[in-house]
Amino acid sequence: MGAIYVSNLGKAYKQYPTRWSRLAEWLTPGHKPRHTLKWVLQDISFTVNSGEAVGIVGINGAGKSTLLKMITGTTQPTSGSVHITGRVAALLELGMGFHPDFTGRQNAFMAGQLLGYSAEEITALMHEIEAFADIGDYIDQPVRVYSSGMQVRLAFAVATAHRPDILIIDEALSVGDAAFQRKCFQRIETYRAAGTTLLFVSHSIETVKTLCDSALFIKDGRLANFGVAKLVCDEYEKYLFGDQRKHSKARQDAAIPTLETSKFDPSLVASCEMSYGNGKADIESCWLADAAGRRINVVEAGTPFRWCYRVKFNEDIDKPIFAMMLKTREGVALYGVDSTQLDMEISPGRVGDNVEVQFALTNTLAPGVYYLNCGVRIHTNNGVEFLSRRIDSAILRVTAGPQSTVAAGLIEMGAAMSLSRTV
Repeated sequence: MGAIYVSNLGKAYKQYPTRWSRLAEWLTPGHKPRHTLKWVLQDISFTVNSGEAVGIVGINGAGKSTLLKMITGTTQPTSGSVHITGRVAALLELGMGFHPDFTGRQNAFMAGQLLGYSAEEITALMHEIEAFADIGDYIDQPVRVYSSGMQVRLAFAVATAHRPDILIIDEALSVGDAAFQRKCFQRIETYRAAGTTLLFVSHSIETVKTLCDSALFIKDGRLANFGVAKLVCDEYEKYLFGDQRKHSKARQDAAIPTLETSKFDPSLVASCEMSYGNGKADIESCWLADAAGRRINVVEAGTPFRWCYRVKFNEDIDKPIFAMMLKTREGVALYGVDSTQLDMEISPGRVGDNVEVQFALTNTLAPGVYYLNCGVRIHTNNGVEFLSRRIDSAILRVTAGPQSTVAAGLIEMGAAMSLSRTV
């Protein structure tokens, strides 16, 4: 079975002050080097055991793709080592390894041989490759006339024509259309169930949480965290959107409405809560409430509820945006919305203002446990800036009701069934 062992891996590129410095270094071996080393990855160590699925997250330029290239052997490391057991199939940069002047079929044969297949094996698999790629007559056209989506279709079909021990994917699936993406994820799920090890790079945090058991967070060329996918992704989100400055985390629990004791379970404590922001506002308290405004955290399936939080502004903010998200225990987002999506006219926040935010929600959730986020942010020329954000700040338990029909899944759709017999 497939496993990956990475030890003290590093990659550096030579940088020369001028074009002539490189030539001078070549012509004067043994003299003082005329280059400096630019390290893009340093001291990366981790193990992916057989059958595990590991995601890799990090901003553009963090070194994720370079790491995958060293693992697959397309780039040699400057330091450290990689040891792999089992056959590897990799889908790296879009079109990597395809020759634009050869047809899709010819490229499939070449790519298959690079994966270790014989010509006879590729011939036997070609029908499956054509069917999965589903690009029709384009299979016999030069790849240069392919769209990016068609290239991904063919590349994925070749890489996964036979179940590999290790499957490595670098963001390529973000190019294909939605139907093909689902087709790819179905194959990945099937292979994972059969024991394939997965190494997956993606900017989609939700996809990493859904597919992967663990995750790596690469920051500035170094391993910032390696652990449970949800926790690592939460840290990555904090890095993306949070300001590292300390700010007040005062809580005004006295301002929270009275408990409805029959619908409140004190054991549902959000002990894994994370808070961050730039300090221009603070979310001082947050709570779940019923339609009458009483504090709850247990609700019957089908009964609407409210997600509420109180924001204190520490600076003047012209266009604050209030947001919330509901997630599964595993951290997969089920529903997120903000004041812009709801076409709310929001007044500017002024220093010292206290604003109570309420999201009234219908409840189509299946019985289970769910987590809630809340946040206040602004949009700037540089992107999203969170003034204050609280992740996993409350737990909601949904219990079965008299009208519950769900046997499996996350939502209640209230099915009605009918039968008719035909002669």
